Amino acid sequence: MAEIKDPENTILMELKDGTVTIELLPDVAPKHVERMKELARSGAYDGVVFHRVIEGFMAQTGDVQHGNKDNGFNIGRAGTGGSDLPDLPAEFSKLPHDRGTLGAARSMNPNSANSQFFINFKDNHFLNGQYTVYGRVIDGMAHVDAIARGEPPADPDKMVSVKVAADA
Repeated sequence: MAEIKDPENTILMELKDGTVTIELLPDVAPKHVERMKELARSGAYDGVVFHRVIEGFMAQTGDVQHGNKDNGFNIGRAGTGGSDLPDLPAEFSKLPHDRGTLGAARSMNPNSANSQFFINFKDNHFLNGQYTVYGRVIDGMAHVDAIARGEPPADPDKMVSVKVAADA
């Protein structure tokens, strides 16, 4: 288990195989960090599937509108929705998209990130400066590596629960 330095800015994501500990980066992307904590605290991420999982690239999740496997799930629409909160402005930084980093998923509009995010399976530096990096996996990356692949996966894995460590 990783040492949690700042429980208020640490996410505990429960997957089928175990817990993934994510260190959030409020000094780099404060609006994205606040949004993730707000959605985690409301339970919005609980039960949401990984709807786009590309081998050697990344695992995408966070569609709280269409991607909840336990409530109103629609695999055909998973990945097309967000939360009922407003979209976020881009918070680009010099941080690279390295293995285990969390990136904000968005449309072609750089200021369209909402609730969806992805975790990089490997260094994806071609994304640098184009997608907001706002966290990094500090423990449990093996559980991320075990997520079912596909666009969408035939039987998608879900986030069982997502909590702010300070509340756990």
